[in-house]
Amino acid sequence: MSLPESLVLVDVETTGANLVRDRVTEIAVLRIERGELVDRWESLVNPGCPIPPLIQRLIGITDEMVATAPDFADVADELRRRLDGAVFVAHNARFDYGFMRSEFGRIGQTFDAPVLCTVKLSRALYPEQHRHGLDALIERHRFVCSARHRAMGDTEVLWQFSRLVTEAFPADVLAHAVERAMKAPPRPPQLPEGVLEGLPESPGVYFFYGDNDQPLYIGRSASLRARVMEHFSPRAKGQEAELARRVRRVDWEECAGELTAQLREAELLRQRRPMYNRAATSGEGAFGLQLLPGRKRPPILQRVPLAGTDPLDWRDVHGVFRTRKEADSLLHELAQSYRLCPRRLGLEGGNGPCSAHLAGRCAGVCAQRESISEHDERLLGALGAVRLRPWPWTGAVAIAERSEHSGSEAWHLFDHWCHLGSADSEAALLALRESAPPRRFDLDCYRLLVRWLAAEGKRDAVSILTD
Repeated sequence: MSLPESLVLVDVETTGANLVRDRVTEIAVLRIERGELVDRWESLVNPGCPIPPLIQRLIGITDEMVATAPDFADVADELRRRLDGAVFVAHNARFDYGFMRSEFGRIGQTFDAPVLCTVKLSRALYPEQHRHGLDALIERHRFVCSARHRAMGDTEVLWQFSRLVTEAFPADVLAHAVERAMKAPPRPPQLPEGVLEGLPESPGVYFFYGDNDQPLYIGRSASLRARVMEHFSPRAKGQEAELARRVRRVDWEECAGELTAQLREAELLRQRRPMYNRAATSGEGAFGLQLLPGRKRPPILQRVPLAGTDPLDWRDVHGVFRTRKEADSLLHELAQSYRLCPRRLGLEGGNGPCSAHLAGRCAGVCAQRESISEHDERLLGALGAVRLRPWPWTGAVAIAERSEHSGSEAWHLFDHWCHLGSADSEAALLALRESAPPRRFDLDCYRLLVRWLAAEGKRDAVSILTD
C-alpha cells in the first residue's frame, strides 16, 4: 500500500469550465481509509444560474433537477467534514479542487488540502499510453461506470483505479508515481487554483488579462490546455516570461475545430489588438500586380487593389501583397533568378543600362541587348509562379467541424477564398447561404485557408454546395 492512508475521491459537475463565471451543480465523495471505503456521499447543488443547454445534454443535469437542490452554502459544513484531513483525489484534480476552493471562497471560507491527480498518476504509471482521460481508463482497464459524466459514477471509476494500481505496482514504484502526481504545475501565483487545469484539451481561443482586466494576449491552439501551460513553463524567457508574470486572469472559448479557432482568433485580433500580440500589418491595402503589355517606359507593373473585391472580377493579377516593400522584395528575387531588369520593373530609376546589367545580372533590355517582348515574356513566366492559387471548386463550399470534447459544431461558408460567414447548425448554414453577403477578398482569410486545406485530411471536411 503506497497510496496516502486517507483519501477522498471527489468529482464535481459544473455549469462550465471557467472558475470565475461557472458554478458547481453536483458533488460526489468517496472516503478511503487505509484502502477501505468508509464513507459515500453525493448531492446535487443549485448553482444559482442557468445550466447551458450543451452542458445539460452532455452531463444530464438539468435546470429542473437542481431547482430544489441545496445551495453550496447549505452543504458546505457536511462536505468539509467529509473532506477533512485527507488527500483530495480527482481526475484532472486541480479543476475539481479549484472549483471547490472557489465555492468555499464565495461563502467567505477557505479550503486547502493536498491534491493527487489521477490523470498524472496514470501518466506516471503507464507512460507507454497516450490517452489518460477517464474514458480511456474505463476502456483500457475495463472499469464499470454506472453513470458517465455524473459525479458518483465518475468517482466510482477512480475507486476502481486506485485499487487496480495498488495491486499492480510495487510499493516503491507507486510511491514515486504518487509523489510526481501530487506536484502542482507551474502557474503564476496570482492565478486562482485550478484555472489552468480547467482548460480543455480541445481547439479554441484563449485570452490573457492583466491589471484592471487589460487585454494582454490572444492566442489559439488545437489543444488549449497544452498551449496555455507552455506560456507558464519555467523555461519561458524574455517577453514570454514577462507576459506570464503580468497575467492576472485567463479566459478561453472552445471552438469546434482548428479552422474555427483560426477564424475566431483573426477576428478578435482585429477587434482588440492586445499589447503582446505582434502588431499585424492590415490586409486592408492588399494588392496584386498586373503587367501593362507593350508599355515601353517603366514601370510596367501596376498595383491592383484586391482587399474587399470579388476574385471573380480579377484579370491577369499576379501575387497578393500587404505592402510595397513585400512586392518589391519578390520582384528583386525574380530579377536575380530570371535576369530581369530592375529598372523596367520599377525598382531602380535613371536612364541607360541598369546596375544589374553592368554587373552581368540583367539580360539587357535596358541596353537594347534584348527586346521588350522577350523581357516581358520571361517576366510573365516568372510571375506565373506567384499567381493566386486557383479555387479548387466551381462555387461555394461548406467546411464542417465538430469538437469531440464539447460536442460543439460549426459550418463555414467559403466561395473563391472569401469567407461568407459561419453557422452552428446545418439549418443555420442553409439560412446563411440564402442570404450570404457578396464575396469580399481578405488576405488573412486567404492565407489561413490555404494553409488549412494543405494539411492532410482536411479536404474531407469540405462539402460542395449545389444550387
